[in-house]
Amino acid sequence: MSIPALSSATPHWRDRVHPILPWLLGGVLLCFVPFLQRASDSLKGATGFEFYNANTQFVINVMLINILLAVGLNIVKGFAGQVTVGHVALMAIGSYASAVFSAYLGLSFWIALPLAVLVTAIAGALVGIPALRLEGAYLALATLGMAESVRIIINGTDALGGGVGLGDIPPPVLFGIPLREHALYYYVCMPLALAGIYFSFAILSSDIGRVFKALREDPLAAAASGINVAQYKIIAFVLSAIYAGAAGSLKAHLAPGYIHPDNYKLEEMITLLLMVVFGGLGHIWGGVIGAIAVTIIVHKTQDFYIYRLIIFGMIIVLTVMFMPRGLGGIVDDWRTRRRFRAIREKTAAHLRATGGTS
Repeated sequence: MSIPALSSATPHWRDRVHPILPWLLGGVLLCFVPFLQRASDSLKGATGFEFYNANTQFVINVMLINILLAVGLNIVKGFAGQVTVGHVALMAIGSYASAVFSAYLGLSFWIALPLAVLVTAIAGALVGIPALRLEGAYLALATLGMAESVRIIINGTDALGGGVGLGDIPPPVLFGIPLREHALYYYVCMPLALAGIYFSFAILSSDIGRVFKALREDPLAAAASGINVAQYKIIAFVLSAIYAGAAGSLKAHLAPGYIHPDNYKLEEMITLLLMVVFGGLGHIWGGVIGAIAVTIIVHKTQDFYIYRLIIFGMIIVLTVMFMPRGLGGIVDDWRTRRRFRAIREKTAAHLRATGGTS
């Protein structure tokens, strides 16, 4: 008995669309998000109800920065399987590098951002060196020690503001207009976040992405297959650091243009890990959804700051117990069931049409 093929001779309309077109359309639609504030102001004047304000826009900007962070961490942890808890230190390096380039050296944001990314990429390569000899919990401890070392060094360096923090970081300027307002700064964060997601998909579907997945599943088997394990581990850390550096630069220039060493402590790393675990390791859209959900939770639990770590710890434990593969795993299971259901339906239809004969 022959089973009919699922593919049709006529290509689906999605196959005839250029892959980048949906991303461009999505970017155009996202450009209208800040206009919701005007609609909210009009509604508030008529009914007194407000659903969107400047604080909402600020949270959305933070959400976009967290998406960059989560997508970057997913590359090294979800794709390549390297256990790291020092990602927030790379963000700190990107933030302070961008702040120094702009506030002290007088460089514009558009120059400070790529320079900060370059500095963070170099730091990412250095962080990846312990990964050549360490695995699992030992690598996690090494990266944790690196993260705390970076924070302590910043905290004790007066040139970087020390324990007081570093302020007066200028906002981006475009055509002579300072993008200080959150609604204007959104047009800096949104394209970078969208580009970060797009390139993450491009990395995952490339030869490098396939090598990363081989490293994640079995480094010894990957090495036996001729893969230069050390080289690709360093590449994973560098790519992840590029995302962290861009996110750190965006955070530094976000109004009011002030950063502090306490913005990069262990609690922030736990929050970032929660985003990736909740969304699903190795799932790009899952990480994006996790970043959005956790950012909202952080914003809504500000009045319960003392209990925030307990709340996050409970969420991580419950996620590992009941959703071990995160939201991405649930989507994968749904797609698999849908695919097998389609196979059964097509097979049953074929049998009915042929009277049960092949």
